Amino acid sequence: MRKTYDKAFKTKVVLEALKEELTLQELGQKYDVHPNQIGQWKKQALEAMPDIFERPNKKSASERESEDREEQMLKTIGTQKIEIDWLKKSIVNCTAGTRIN
Repeated sequence: MRKTYDKAFKTKVVLEALKEELTLQELGQKYDVHPNQIGQWKKQALEAMPDIFERPNKKSASERESEDREEQMLKTIGTQKIEIDWLKKSIVNCTAGTRIN
């Protein structure tokens, strides 16, 4: 049967691994965990660390780009609507003076 470890235990082991006072082999013996497993936990912790300092309400670059594209499209649609309305009025004004048989 495989051992499962809770996140508090993993955190404790990883913090010690990050201190680098003991080797992974020594930590493995101390906590009865395979050194490769400790190495994986350490790698996961280091990869996830930048996200810890990310503001939760900060938008990602892709979200900002998407919002910018949407804003630009809405401006284009607004401009086109104004142009279409102007053209409709122009056609009405042009055809108002002429009589169709």
